[in-house]
Amino acid sequence: MAYPVVHGVTIPLNSDEVSPTIWAALTKGDYEANEVQLVTQAVQPNDRVLELGTGLGVVTSTIAGVEGSLIWSFDANPATSQLAARVVEANGHKNVQLTTGLLTAGNPKRFKFYIRSDLWMSSVYENQGPYETTIDLISGDIDQFITKHSINVVVMDIEGAEHDLLVHANLPGIERIFVELHDHLYGLIGVREIMAALAAKGFAYDPRASNGACLVFTRSEVAREYQLGQANAR
Repeated sequence: MAYPVVHGVTIPLNSDEVSPTIWAALTKGDYEANEVQLVTQAVQPNDRVLELGTGLGVVTSTIAGVEGSLIWSFDANPATSQLAARVVEANGHKNVQLTTGLLTAGNPKRFKFYIRSDLWMSSVYENQGPYETTIDLISGDIDQFITKHSINVVVMDIEGAEHDLLVHANLPGIERIFVELHDHLYGLIGVREIMAALAAKGFAYDPRASNGACLVFTRSEVAREYQLGQANAR
């Protein structure tokens, strides 16, 4: 059987293992196209990356292909994590550690996670749409994880949970953040709160590496050096 290949990533899955919507995106080759195109703007050689929201592991496999990178990837849905593990293994990546779980800002909290047929819609938000089942999760502290593993880049696609995390986490030692915003869940007020919180932490929005709802933020000092370097190259 010939499996779909999306953005150079082999997907060893069958049509009955994902929803028709996701299968159509896989077979057409446009699954997470914007994310894959942009994420390597945030991830550089030898980065230590924390990915939140593994999904099917397509973005995971993309950043795992960056030379010298190490990836720790979390997904709250155990079934999704199992599918992602098959994708990562099929593409031969040994630099990825997959974990089923949830990281948030601050002390551990109990969450109800809503699992939907379109796995990319599963989230901690009940009002995001009809769901099939729920699971209870206790979160871990993202700042502790970042410090323990010397993470310097965070990549996240976590269906709205990015708001609380980016506003309240300290993100020690993080140089770059790649995030997909879900403003339909928290509105433009929420977007403004995210932008203000990241600016207060020393991050600058990088327009060259961002598109639509997929944004890259860089520590201000690094962004300034990048701009000066570009100016000197002209």
